[in-house]
Amino acid sequence: MTATPAPKHWSHARPWHTNIALLLVGIALFSFTRQTWFEFDNFWIGYSGCSSSMAVLFLASCWLAMTRPVDRFTFPIILAVGAGCRLVAIFGDPIFSSDIYRYVWDGVVQHAHINPFRYVPGDVALMPLREPNSDVYALINRREYAHTIYPPAAQAYFYLVTFFGASATCMKTFMVLCEGLTVWGLVKILKHLGYRREQVLLYWWSPLLIWEIGGNGHLDAVACTLIVLAILFRFRMRPMLTGLFLGLAVITKMYPLVLFPALYRRGDWKMPVTMTAVIVLGYACYSSVGMLVFGFLGGYAKEEGIETGARYFLLEWGQGLPGLHNLPPLAFMIFAAAVFALISLWAWNTCCRQPEPSSQAIHSGGSGAFRITSADFVSGEASFLGPAFALAAALMFLFSPHYAWYIAWLFPFFCLQPTVPMATYLMGFFYGYTTWLADPGPKMFLLNQRLYGVTLLASFVHLGLKAWPTYRANFLATPVRADHGALKDAMQDPNNTIQDFPMHPEPSL
Repeated sequence: MTATPAPKHWSHARPWHTNIALLLVGIALFSFTRQTWFEFDNFWIGYSGCSSSMAVLFLASCWLAMTRPVDRFTFPIILAVGAGCRLVAIFGDPIFSSDIYRYVWDGVVQHAHINPFRYVPGDVALMPLREPNSDVYALINRREYAHTIYPPAAQAYFYLVTFFGASATCMKTFMVLCEGLTVWGLVKILKHLGYRREQVLLYWWSPLLIWEIGGNGHLDAVACTLIVLAILFRFRMRPMLTGLFLGLAVITKMYPLVLFPALYRRGDWKMPVTMTAVIVLGYACYSSVGMLVFGFLGGYAKEEGIETGARYFLLEWGQGLPGLHNLPPLAFMIFAAAVFALISLWAWNTCCRQPEPSSQAIHSGGSGAFRITSADFVSGEASFLGPAFALAAALMFLFSPHYAWYIAWLFPFFCLQPTVPMATYLMGFFYGYTTWLADPGPKMFLLNQRLYGVTLLASFVHLGLKAWPTYRANFLATPVRADHGALKDAMQDPNNTIQDFPMHPEPSL
């Protein structure tokens, strides 16, 4: 007589526990999203109160989605909450940036058959466009002296969106639709890595993205989509499509160019040629204005202290050390170049290897024996993710951005490779951006001191606690677990493939 297994204690996690917890956290996240736009006209807890609350809720939801049991209802809950928060933000006025009005204006100018790089918005040549678009024109920043800074792919996107409507709401709606495509791509990549699709919550529930893309409609939504598609096709060994989407990303926001060393595969010429052709063709489409095609890029570099080095926190911090008070910006540039060179060398040595089929990783000889290790599921074709994330993170840490939307493109990488230090940095930046310290100068230097210090501390704590079994089991990303019994049966079936094996992913922070 077979003994009946003892029932689990009520406190043991079950999928419906996870779903209820995520629903409660999601409702709270939705409420604070509404509160954020309420604060625009009525002070209650302030933006910092909203951001700190949303950051805590987000981190709690990450832990739930990555470590607790899930079922078929969990993923729809995640999608619904993220979409609901964005709907609130879409129909509210932009409150942290007015960049979106330049997006709309550039689209309007192109519909008038005028190159958007030719005139500043305040030029008399564009006066006929002002009255029918007065609500947009009045809110454009730098309209009297700055040519548009947005590259060709961004301009093409503005043209397409304003075909449907020349308003901030329409532009934000299409930015969120791009996020939907990003989520689709991330789910595909997570499946390839063997992680549960619910891990996409790390992107979709991000309060920073809800604010900066859903609320302010920043162009980084398009850049994230193109980056994720480039990564997806890098996984699928489609070099021309990888080059196409990376090239489009570069002529959308420029900074994705740093990902090239990680996405390139040794011996492949199709990807770099395609990327270069896309970039050249993009600028050629707007080249009738000559060097003005680069827009306000030079002026922006001066305004932000990029040329003088005034904006780089690590340089300013180094100049405060004994004996380094006269440290020149050139020394910092050399240091930054060395950092990127080392990461690029890592990319060259790891991501350019020719991957072996996954079936070889689990099959030893002809005996039918098998062994599964953490490298079996994230090897070869997936090894480029580490250097790619490192290049993106290094750019942000060295560049020390002043605005929260600049770090939006880190969230797709965080979704695929979550770590406690990166969670600390992202949410710390999100919160700090809403405090009285978010003002370039001495205040922001103090903010960066705290942000970089806490992130460094989180890194040391993370490394130290990796040896603690309880922490490792509940908070660290673990390799995919395969069902060994089903794996044996599948191995004996000549018609089966590695894709048929049932996987039980358990990734976590």
